[in-house]
Amino acid sequence: MFETTVTSPDQTMAWGQALAPSLQPRDVILLDGDLGAGKTTFTKGLALGLGIKRNVKSPTFTIIREYQSGRIPLYHMDVYRLEDGSGDELGLDEYFNGDGVNVVEWSQFIEDELPAQYLRIVFKRDDEAGENQRTLRFEPVGARFEKIVQQLEDSQK
Repeated sequence: MFETTVTSPDQTMAWGQALAPSLQPRDVILLDGDLGAGKTTFTKGLALGLGIKRNVKSPTFTIIREYQSGRIPLYHMDVYRLEDGSGDELGLDEYFNGDGVNVVEWSQFIEDELPAQYLRIVFKRDDEAGENQRTLRFEPVGARFEKIVQQLEDSQK
């Protein structure tokens, strides 16, 4: 586990950009945290790092947005509205076993659908410390993601 503090949306995007080169098809990145904590901002940085030029928007209403123009495709999912556990109807397995990187916001609603290895990033707002201050906690599950998180942590030293 690795934790860092950011004080601006640009810093949040920079973490996404820093993670992108390590990613490969079938990787699953879970972004969890309060509304407005920076999950979509992080995904914008990730998209930039993958070479995606299109504007990344929150998939709250569409549930899944696909971006095909980068080094590898990016599948950005917001499963907040799947509180009733209907994730299996979306064909998440096909995405998770497909050709792109999967970014999932509000992953607690599809806990049963998650693969064995993933990287969870928890976004915590700290409004008392400043309107834009966030803590990002990187929680790897699986050896591959442990190595990636270690590289991210080492890059900050």
